[in-house]
Amino acid sequence: MTQPPSVTQETRPVETARLEARWWILLAVGVGSFMTALDGSVVNIILPVVSRTFNSDVASVEWVVTVSLLVVSSLLLSFGRLGDMRGHKLVYVSGFLVFVVSSALCGLASSIGFLIIARALQALGGAMLLANSPAILTKNFPPQQRGQVLGLQATMTYLGLTVGPSLGGWLTSEYGWRAVFYINLPVGLLALLLSLYFIPLDPGAERAERFDLAGAITFMAGLVALLLGLNQGHAWGWSSPAILGLLAAAVVLLVVFVLIEQRVSSPMLDLTLFRVPLFSASTASAVFNYICLFTGLFLLPFYLIQARGLSPAQAGLILTAQPVIMAIMAPLSGTLSDRMGARLLSTLGMGVMALGLFLLAQVEAGSPLSYVALSLATVGFGTGVFISPNTSALLGAAPLHRRGIASGIMATARNMGMVLGVGLAGAVFTTVQAQAQAAGSATATYEGIRAGFLVAVGVALVGVLTSAIRGPNINA
Repeated sequence: MTQPPSVTQETRPVETARLEARWWILLAVGVGSFMTALDGSVVNIILPVVSRTFNSDVASVEWVVTVSLLVVSSLLLSFGRLGDMRGHKLVYVSGFLVFVVSSALCGLASSIGFLIIARALQALGGAMLLANSPAILTKNFPPQQRGQVLGLQATMTYLGLTVGPSLGGWLTSEYGWRAVFYINLPVGLLALLLSLYFIPLDPGAERAERFDLAGAITFMAGLVALLLGLNQGHAWGWSSPAILGLLAAAVVLLVVFVLIEQRVSSPMLDLTLFRVPLFSASTASAVFNYICLFTGLFLLPFYLIQARGLSPAQAGLILTAQPVIMAIMAPLSGTLSDRMGARLLSTLGMGVMALGLFLLAQVEAGSPLSYVALSLATVGFGTGVFISPNTSALLGAAPLHRRGIASGIMATARNMGMVLGVGLAGAVFTTVQAQAQAAGSATATYEGIRAGFLVAVGVALVGVLTSAIRGPNINA
């Protein structure tokens, strides 16, 4: 007589199916991460061509990049909060629709103004994707796999950053700059279909709560003022009335935002999250990491192209040493963090990054290019070891119904670090270079670059401290 299957036998295929479905979810999110990273890294390549096409000056064409940064940064928290309230899949899939349509509009742009508006719309979709993708992964994978999947997502991001410049250059040479935006259509539609089919619908944990519109508007206005001031400080002058006014307005608006969040019943940003040492330390560490990372990305082209006379193609090849190593290390460190926690790996990663930045601070006119590439690879190694464990710790420290806003905070920390890194590096580099030139130094450019990297070393060491003092992982 045939025995009925045991409970274990019955449930094993179900568990296997669920496991397979999880990896399809990771693929859907990974393709989206690749696409947004690709778009972010590819646009810089086409700016000179766009400028010639529309006969625009540099100040105007820079807004093609700047508007995207401002829109994404200012809306990350809002869309993270909206995902918690209305469901992460709904916001995420809507983001793909907006991103794909706006990419087509970018390719069809008939003027620089039209392109800037289309880029702002594209950034709106990007913010919806970036704010909700980590929350989707952490909801659909168990805590013991969180570091691994976040590391694999980071790998897709780094692959997009690595492929972007070379792919953008080739597409522009063969088909024109508009093809850089049209390439988002097939990639975006593929990711959209994968997301619709494989990401499970989550209804949202807090439908009864109201969206904090006053907090969202105040935060967006304050962050735009801050980022615009930091982004344009080197161009308008750090002591100019416009920059001082923007920075003052940012301080006032962000203070008002905090006061609003302390008083409303359903705040956009749950400030109690920062009472958890693991969460606040992970957020601060992320900011410090991206300050250091983008200090290098800002300074090295000046060294390679302006000081050493390399072509953009040659410089781009050397710069790929960093994201390639990051792409390799991120999933490995993420998997390790699932077993041993984030503190040791994140601290080690920041320490190795500090070493790489110190090595870059020693570059001179005769430094072998292999030395530069090896130093960059060291920075990439440290960043790759740091990112996945730190992100896993940050999201794990947030309650499940706050994962969307935690994802938004993580992405906002990244963008803040990017802007602060470029602003800080630009201010130190130009100041030291000008002082050296005034003193008649023949190595003014190298002195400015060295000073910028040494400041980044100091920031990285502060990141080592914040990583080391964080609390233990929270496996939830």
